[in-house]
Amino acid sequence: MSNEQLSSVQYRIFDRLAIEIHPNRANLGRAAARAAAACIRDAISLKGEARVIFACAPSQDEFLAALIDPSQSGIAIDWSKVTAFHMDDYVGLPASHLQSFRSYLRYHLLNRVPIGRFFPLETDRPDIDQVCAIYSANLAERPIDLICLGIGENGHIAFNDPHVADFKDPMLVKLVELDVVCRQQQVNDGCFPTLAEVPTHALTLTIPVFRRARQLSVHVPGTRKANAVCATVLDPITTRCPATILRLHPNATMYLDMDSAGKILGPRCK
Repeated sequence: MSNEQLSSVQYRIFDRLAIEIHPNRANLGRAAARAAAACIRDAISLKGEARVIFACAPSQDEFLAALIDPSQSGIAIDWSKVTAFHMDDYVGLPASHLQSFRSYLRYHLLNRVPIGRFFPLETDRPDIDQVCAIYSANLAERPIDLICLGIGENGHIAFNDPHVADFKDPMLVKLVELDVVCRQQQVNDGCFPTLAEVPTHALTLTIPVFRRARQLSVHVPGTRKANAVCATVLDPITTRCPATILRLHPNATMYLDMDSAGKILGPRCK
C-alpha cells in the first residue's frame, strides 16, 4: 500500500472489532485481500494447509478479484493447499443456477485458481438433514483459519437473519426461512428481478462457526449497508442485529468504504 493510500485510511475500534475505512470499494477490496492473503500464507506455512470459508455476494467482488491477483494482494497464494467452504446457499437451486452461491464462487474464485479442495453446500439434494450433517462434519474436521464475510442490510451474518440467529446455536449448519428484508436485499443487489423470485429458504452456517474461526475478514461496501454498519458497532450485542457479535471476536477486521461508513463518521448514527 502506498503512503498516499495509507494516509487516506481511517481506523476505529469498537470493543474488539477493528474497523478500516477506505476511500472506495476498490481500495477496500485490495486492503482486505492483502490481509487475507497473509493469513492464508501463514496458515499454510504453519500447518501445510489453510481452511477458508467464503461469502458469495456482490459485496465480495472487489475483494475476491484482488485476492486471486498477486499484483493487488502482494502475496502469491499456493491455492493447492487451500481447503474452501462457502457459508450459505438457497434450498432447491442447482449448482448450475446463475444465482446459486456455488455458481458465484465458481465464477469469482474456483475457476480462476487451482484450489486444493472445495466443499459445496449441495442445497438441491432432497435429504437436507443429511446435507447439513455431512457439511457439519467437514467443517468440524479441523479449525477454520479464516472466514471472509459481509453483513446484510438487516445485520445478518450468512443467512442468520435476526429471527433465526442464535449466538449459542448447537448446530453448525441449519435450514432457515429468510426474512423479507433479507430477500429484498437480493433484489436490491440485482441478483433477482423481483421479490417473488427470491427463494424463501436456505442452508446457512450458524454463528458459532464464525465465533470459533481464527480470523474474520468482513467486507461491507455501499450506502445501503450504512445503517447495518451503524447498528453493528453501536447497538447492544443481541440477535436483533446478529452482526453485533463480531465485536467480541478476538481477531476480526471490518473493511468499509466511505459510503458504508457514512453514519459512523458523524456524531451518532440514527
